Amino acid sequence: MRGCVEAEQREFRGGSRRECGANNNMEGAGGKPTAVVAVVTEPRFTQQYRKYLEKQKLLDRQHRVKKLRDGTVALPVLREALLEQHLRELRNRVAPGSTCVLTQLLDPVPSKKAQSYSPAQRLCLEVSRWVEGRGVTWSAELEADLPRSWQRHGDLLLLSEDCFQAKQWRHLEPELWETVASALGVQRLAKRGRVSPDSTRTPAVRMLLGDHGWVEHVDNGIRYKFDVTQCMFSFGNITEKLRVASLPCAGEVLVDLYAGIGYFTLPFLVHAEAAFVHACEWNPHAVVALRNNLDLNGVADRCQIHFGDNRKLKLSNVADRVNLGLIPSSEEGWPIACRVLKQDAGGILHIHQNVESFPGKTLQPPGSSEMEEHWPSPQQIISTQLKNGATSDSRRKTLSVATKPEWQRWAEAAETRIATLLHQVHRKPWKTQILHIQPVKSYAPHVDHIVLDLECRPCPLVD
Repeated sequence: MRGCVEAEQREFRGGSRRECGANNNMEGAGGKPTAVVAVVTEPRFTQQYRKYLEKQKLLDRQHRVKKLRDGTVALPVLREALLEQHLRELRNRVAPGSTCVLTQLLDPVPSKKAQSYSPAQRLCLEVSRWVEGRGVTWSAELEADLPRSWQRHGDLLLLSEDCFQAKQWRHLEPELWETVASALGVQRLAKRGRVSPDSTRTPAVRMLLGDHGWVEHVDNGIRYKFDVTQCMFSFGNITEKLRVASLPCAGEVLVDLYAGIGYFTLPFLVHAEAAFVHACEWNPHAVVALRNNLDLNGVADRCQIHFGDNRKLKLSNVADRVNLGLIPSSEEGWPIACRVLKQDAGGILHIHQNVESFPGKTLQPPGSSEMEEHWPSPQQIISTQLKNGATSDSRRKTLSVATKPEWQRWAEAAETRIATLLHQVHRKPWKTQILHIQPVKSYAPHVDHIVLDLECRPCPLVD
């Protein structure tokens, strides 16, 4: 699986439907509220932050400000409008000396204004009225079959696969879709099926209303265009996109092994100012979107697209930095990542991984099935632990994040495995260093999507 990056969706969760007019506090399908993005800072800077966010029309008025357990304050913001420059202004001009980081509130509290009719309630009311107007009896079965979650892509709404499955709906098409679209304020409607088990993870999406699936998103000032029927898009990775956008990549060459439509390629080019990016992708539809997005954002001259299986990539000894943005695991790409790093200077790997956190479960190290045969001696693998101030990447001011033991154990196992691969690829010892472990999102119960920033440097030759 070396194509479109897995695209977990942070979607609207419509809530349980006890009755159409019930106040569901914008709950999710499992009774949990939708996760929202928030800016976190110290309490003494809250008012300055609020005034600035209100003035810039960035404050999310649908959710309440929340005090976190460590005493900091999280102010919900509008993800689509938030730019890296806004975060810089908060840190440097609005409240100098403040800690300013992004987080996701998994249990946001709706504001009083938001506790009236939710979109799910409005949908239920309008569809039930329309159905009864067609002479069909409204039933609990039909109400339970309304969508519980969806993604909004501009004027297109992408419904989840577990809705409108009852036989009664078939006799109401296609006018039904016009009613649904009107209730939710969109022009086009599509329904998601199961992701195809092919190597490119093509989404099985069917258009219900409208003649095409092309949509556009703007994240952090970057334009992404793609066809929802052919490519996936991850809303949950916004905090990681903003983080990589702020990395010090000026003058660097980067290899993005799983580029997709440009999820991370574009932030590295547009905001982190990478000198050049080699973008690898094997989904032909994603490549079309990637090429278009590079042009849209004015960075096509600083990127080369390598279409096809990245395991056959001909590059070597070119990269200051490698992005491995594939989950549940990018381990198949680790040997390629080691090969493309600059032999004399090394660089930094950004390794994405889904890590399980089941109590009492023993973590199997990456590549454990064959590691015992191929590990060189401990003297050949020089592996160091996290040290303060190692590089400009690790010196960046961030709010301390509680690292789960499972994350640390996986990172240490990955570090050792990478050191082994570096020695095998380059025929000399390298030292590796864990710079940072960044949580991205909760992927599933007891499963976290994290990113390991791993510094890899060749050991100096000893005469």
